[in-house]
Amino acid sequence: MSVDQLIDRYEAGGPLLPYAVSGLGPEQLTAKPGPGAWSTAELAAHLLDCDLVFADRMKRIIAEKRPTLVAFDEQAWLDRLGSAAMPADEAAALFAANRRWMARVLRARPEADFARVGEHSEAGPITLAEVVAKAAGHVDHHLTFLYAKRANLGLSIYPRYA
Repeated sequence: MSVDQLIDRYEAGGPLLPYAVSGLGPEQLTAKPGPGAWSTAELAAHLLDCDLVFADRMKRIIAEKRPTLVAFDEQAWLDRLGSAAMPADEAAALFAANRRWMARVLRARPEADFARVGEHSEAGPITLAEVVAKAAGHVDHHLTFLYAKRANLGLSIYPRYA
């Protein structure tokens, strides 16, 4: 996959979360019908949290020489940051805006920057291209669960992926 295709795929994920949570009321957003242990609101918050972390990692790799990229405990973030009570539509809107912003940043970089490396505290060396690819795939992975939750609530919509 070319760098341009990778950025396109990353950016295409932006509108998917707002679409996936659209039309759900507070009870549906906090329900936990399965699959998985998280509610749709928690999934939306998780996707936003991770996307902001991915964006930070991308920026550090671009701007710094072999930066340290610190791992985080996603469950602790959900538990301690009150994610279940956060508005899913706001998380989705911020997620989409972050993807648009970062796609602009990425498009402005020369192709050589995508080989720049950061040092992940658990996974070791990781390139900018690998971070972008991981972020791009992360949303699709969790949307599978979100669409299934909607279906289990009787509120299915046509699944869209990047």
